[in-house]
Amino acid sequence: MTHPPAAPMNRRGFLQFVGAVSAATAFAGSLAACSGPASTGSAAPAAAGDTIEAGISYALSTGFDPMTSSGATPVAANMHVFEALFDLDPVTRESYAALAAGDLEKVDDTTYRVVLREGATFHDGSAVTAEDVAFSFRRVMEPANASLMVQFIPFVEGVTAADGKTVEIKLKYAFPLLKERLAVVKIVPKALVEKDKTAFDARPVGSGPYRLVEATKEDKIVFERWDKYNGTRPAKVKNMVWRLLSDSSARVTALESGRVAAIEDVPYIDVQKVGQKHKLEAAQSFGLLFLMFNCAEKPFDDRRVRQALHYAIDTDKVIKTAMLGNATAATGYVQETHPAYARAATVYGYDPDRARALLKEAGVSGLNVTMVTTDTGWVKDAVPVIKEGWDAVGVTTALDIGQSGGQYTNKIDPGKFQILVAPGDPSVFGNDMDLLLRWFFDGLWPAKRFRWEGTEEARRVLRLLDRAARSEDAAEQKKLWAEAVDVIAEEAPLYPILHRKLPTAWDDKKLTGFRPIPTTGLSFLDVGLA
Repeated sequence: MTHPPAAPMNRRGFLQFVGAVSAATAFAGSLAACSGPASTGSAAPAAAGDTIEAGISYALSTGFDPMTSSGATPVAANMHVFEALFDLDPVTRESYAALAAGDLEKVDDTTYRVVLREGATFHDGSAVTAEDVAFSFRRVMEPANASLMVQFIPFVEGVTAADGKTVEIKLKYAFPLLKERLAVVKIVPKALVEKDKTAFDARPVGSGPYRLVEATKEDKIVFERWDKYNGTRPAKVKNMVWRLLSDSSARVTALESGRVAAIEDVPYIDVQKVGQKHKLEAAQSFGLLFLMFNCAEKPFDDRRVRQALHYAIDTDKVIKTAMLGNATAATGYVQETHPAYARAATVYGYDPDRARALLKEAGVSGLNVTMVTTDTGWVKDAVPVIKEGWDAVGVTTALDIGQSGGQYTNKIDPGKFQILVAPGDPSVFGNDMDLLLRWFFDGLWPAKRFRWEGTEEARRVLRLLDRAARSEDAAEQKKLWAEAVDVIAEEAPLYPILHRKLPTAWDDKKLTGFRPIPTTGLSFLDVGLA
């Protein structure tokens, strides 16, 4: 999954995350990334006992600069290369001190201090300083940089170096989810970035347990243990090689042949077979298949039409036939395993009679629609079932299947579409409900994609989110988020059809400590060889 390109906007939204494959940014050919003066520059893997090899499902479509990196694969790689002050555990999604030596020190409601971990170094050997941290926040917050991350920290007034190892964070207003949200800003070395931003994008230098040695667009990424790393999650092997295997059959073959020890995104059709010989788990994710309307075009400006097309989808059939059971029907905005889950007041069970009645009530008959969608394998399997349901209630449906980046660039962003069915998963950046809701309902998407911004309902959603963001009462927060979800579910300008399960397979005789993650990608933090 990647992020299609978009023009910078206000603080409510810049680049936005959508589904499966994107022609995202100007990222050409092969990257040779040899970090630091001590680099060997060798792409050859070490002896088998020193190296973890893995099969990754997406090629490189963007660079690695964590301020703008938007491809699923570089984002997953950056999890091993960079650190934030506080990071989110890739499995549990709980916050932990990364570059921070301990907890946040609260000075007052809008001022916090953080002491950095003693002895932390970047992969070029330079020490991590408080000025590097302040610089990392400044560059994200600089409008000219069009950072993907700025939309997640609108509450930050500024970050300064109080001394060489202490950072002071000033907020515009109290924000109870501060620690969790600080994870979106990865800390980079000021001197190297200022020297050559383009080179840094291709040759990332972080402070994490692995440094990136080489990256080749459609072939592999090679990592090496950073021996000077002194944090809580040191690398347990000397080398990692990620094979970029976008062909699903090639990933399965690589695992079965023993070439790799783990693969992500096991094809649903192969889950049973792969699971017989390897450890396999399908992690429930927020990752959704959503239905989005161009609300500026009639009759989709009428919520009854939008509701009707949801009721006409046999979601259970989609899950059973297209995904072989590897999803759950949406009963709220987030998956039922999410800590902030609340069942929506409007749940779209399969009800073709109700769909017909709503269309009639809206005065719509003989409707012809074109469903724009992406060429992701499981999505291509799902959309014929959706079309079947719509055709059955009298909505003649044509399918327009294409590469994700092209669909957004040529149709969605210019407003030349009626309906989009696509995947998306912003939880790779954070798991709190505020982030997940604002991703789709605060900024670019309602303004320039489903064109719902300016309606009273859209304004109400933002008011509820703003109240929740400022509340320090967890129960009150959850109540306000649930109210926002109820509005979104009833209006359905963009709303999930289902939440995916992500099948990951690995050889538990080769790997120790490996656990699948509920987002795209793989994590080898705390993972070793048996």
